[in-house]
Amino acid sequence: MELSWLNWLYTAVAQVITWIHQGYSSFLAPDSGLTWALTIITLTVLMRLLIFPLFLKQMRSSKKMQELAPKVQEIRKRYKNDKQRMNQEVMALYQGQGANPLGGCLPIVAQFPIFISMFTVLNAMAHGQLKFGMTQHLVDSARAAHIFGAPLPATFWTDSADIIKLGADPVVTKVVLAVFVAISSLTTFLTVRQSVTRSMAQMPDNPMAQQQKILMYISPLFAIFSLNFPLGLILYWVTTNLWTLGQQHWFYSRNPSPVADAKGNMVMPEPKPSLLSKVRKTAPEPEAPPAAPEPKPIRQQPTRQPRSKRTGSKKS
Repeated sequence: MELSWLNWLYTAVAQVITWIHQGYSSFLAPDSGLTWALTIITLTVLMRLLIFPLFLKQMRSSKKMQELAPKVQEIRKRYKNDKQRMNQEVMALYQGQGANPLGGCLPIVAQFPIFISMFTVLNAMAHGQLKFGMTQHLVDSARAAHIFGAPLPATFWTDSADIIKLGADPVVTKVVLAVFVAISSLTTFLTVRQSVTRSMAQMPDNPMAQQQKILMYISPLFAIFSLNFPLGLILYWVTTNLWTLGQQHWFYSRNPSPVADAKGNMVMPEPKPSLLSKVRKTAPEPEAPPAAPEPKPIRQQPTRQPRSKRTGSKKS
């Protein structure tokens, strides 16, 4: 699926791939699977760092929405017979508190053109097409690379004869691709489960809870469509899922969900200690040097004056 209005982004992605590949080729074999795997992983990390501010905005918006959930529930109960008034009051509440219900869509919207660009560029490489400023040397290098014995441009449905032309075994290639697709499906499930579990813990009476559960179990099935994708693109998808898992865990551990205390009031628990703080805590603290002993006070004994100098004394 090639969109002409995204040609500038395709060219940019192809150029970044070229630069990263050249960097790794300075100390690794240019045509090796390791070089190309590191190239794709590095490109994925750079893309995710680029949209990291949008992720923070999404998480803060989601947190704000969850904090307003009790007030939203009150509005729904108050205007349950007037849907229009209910929606107006909810939107007025969100606007007054600076919450954006669409804030959670920002990373997905931003990541979609990146995914399309990755797919388009890697697909062009897989078919040996010189597009978007890619050189013949770069395309030939990508087509010659094997990851765990599977060619980088191969898909699960690639004809066995074509796989043999790429210098690989068809059975090994399909097994490797099936394993990567399974990992992609698992990481997709864990990513959605992590988000849904937190949402349900914060809003147990959420009317969308059942739909969220269904989505959690259906989402891995979408990974089956990646059987049509080149191995390089599946590697990108696995990497971005692992990044999302770590990113969400990092944010959730520092922004725990509010819990009810003994009186039923919602309180915010302390954030979980980070790995770095745990390491610092377990490291033995250097012993303080012993304090120097304080000098003993010397008691000044009064000297006895001669009788002649004592006050009031008289010479006999």
